[in-house]
Amino acid sequence: MTRRFTLFILIVFCLSHIPAKAVQYAYQVNFTDKQHNTFTLADSASFLSARALARRQNQGLVVDSTDLPVTRAYVDSVLLLTGGKLHETSRWLNLCVILLSDSTQIHALDGIAFVSSTRFVGYYSGTLHKQSVTGTVAAKTTSDAAYYGNTWPQTALVNGNYLHDIGYRGTGMLIAVLDQGFIATDYHPGFDSMRNSGRLVDVHNFVLDTTWVFDYDNHGTEVLSTMAGYVPDTFVGAAPLASYALYVTEAAGERPIELLNLLCGTERADSVGADIVSCSLGYNFFDDSQFDLTYAQVDGKTTVAAKAANIATKKGILFVASAGNEGQGGWHYMLTPGDADSALTIGNVDVGGVVAAASGYGPNAAGQIKPDVCGMGQNAAIFASAGYGSNSGTSLSTPEIAGFAACLWQGKPHATPAMIKQAIRVCASQYTSPGNHIGYGIANFQCAAAALNIKDTPTPSGNPLVEITPNPTHNDLGITVTLKEAGTVNFRVMDMAGRYVGGFSDIFNKGVNNTATYNISNLPAGMYIIKASTNTTQYVTKFVKY
Repeated sequence: MTRRFTLFILIVFCLSHIPAKAVQYAYQVNFTDKQHNTFTLADSASFLSARALARRQNQGLVVDSTDLPVTRAYVDSVLLLTGGKLHETSRWLNLCVILLSDSTQIHALDGIAFVSSTRFVGYYSGTLHKQSVTGTVAAKTTSDAAYYGNTWPQTALVNGNYLHDIGYRGTGMLIAVLDQGFIATDYHPGFDSMRNSGRLVDVHNFVLDTTWVFDYDNHGTEVLSTMAGYVPDTFVGAAPLASYALYVTEAAGERPIELLNLLCGTERADSVGADIVSCSLGYNFFDDSQFDLTYAQVDGKTTVAAKAANIATKKGILFVASAGNEGQGGWHYMLTPGDADSALTIGNVDVGGVVAAASGYGPNAAGQIKPDVCGMGQNAAIFASAGYGSNSGTSLSTPEIAGFAACLWQGKPHATPAMIKQAIRVCASQYTSPGNHIGYGIANFQCAAAALNIKDTPTPSGNPLVEITPNPTHNDLGITVTLKEAGTVNFRVMDMAGRYVGGFSDIFNKGVNNTATYNISNLPAGMYIIKASTNTTQYVTKFVKY
């Protein structure tokens, strides 16, 4: 009896001491410099991945001060003085975002020499970094409607199937997706190819600061499906063999902090070596109207989101952004970061090429033509629940164009973002007579391939189809070869400067061969080009050694 009584008293005591629901205030803290940093430009490999460094080397870019992490001593001092919790840091804009339970604590930074300014960016009625659900991340090429299934209309409209037919399906390219959530991406059968081949290479939730992204919303799932979906004869996405990184940066409600989440997601995309960022998010108005943007602020360079897109481009990343769906509202214009100078901004048309009324208008406030091009976002095919469906908006035309841009870039590995963007724009349907609603017109990837001098080398008719999995890889290179006739295939491996670093040969059967494994442990980390050739044909693609 005594023990039971004591236990009851303890239970009552514990229940009576459950803390009340805590509020949090988010503040942006800007730093004056990066002095006293534990990192230097000379040891860039300690804060940038081999793939990120290889991308810079490939495009002749140098590591600079914006690549250096924020000075950790500054961040630690901010947390100590305010008693706050770190939400995220941005090396590009040299700032951090902290969460405070008492907003007055931000004044502890008043007069601190290394703090240039502070800014309130969000209020939460509950704790932001709460415990999230847990879980584990659990070929055929014919240019016809039967093979693509649901995605044929959106693929054919922009001639994306041409890129697939000549052997470019995104292999070796890394696309980062910024969105609100990716419900069911960890188990939807349409993503089996991506998951089972190790092409889901990175995930992070910048809203809750967790590694769990497979919840919260299905918007990201729909977006991702237009690129990564791979179910031949049912649903084939724009870049079905690309690798992907998934980042949650958008939360319920609209707060300025989400632009900073987007910035930090873009920085992480750079760090892991992404080639392309696909962003189907856009901002103009917020829950607290004091933060609302004016049209003058969407000038391509002012907002944090636009800065993220522009800096990413300087780092060698193609930033593909949605024009937004405000075309029928009072705002009327595209959203940020779709206004960004360097972004490839995407509008929405239907299967007949007619611009959707809701698609955001340009130009940006600086007079730059926006959107750049359009894809089919009206009644676009997507993954829905465990099956398939359709939805509409620039959120879907944007990843479609991003995916095909990855395939285009695969065929021209030494291209820059500006070259890819220009080839897509100059080949669009209204390049010589652009408009504020359709931009330069509907994209045409067959024309873009010709503009970049990407040769028509159909597969598997006389040309070996080579697929590398996983990619990136570490010690073993897995190669699957498809041949029209049995024979010897010679492989030459070159670094991104075109220097020969190794080679090997093997005999393969007619048709699809079992995956052959080759040891590459002797190669240093980085990005490589591999050329597979027979007596009459050749096939070139990329892989990353980490």
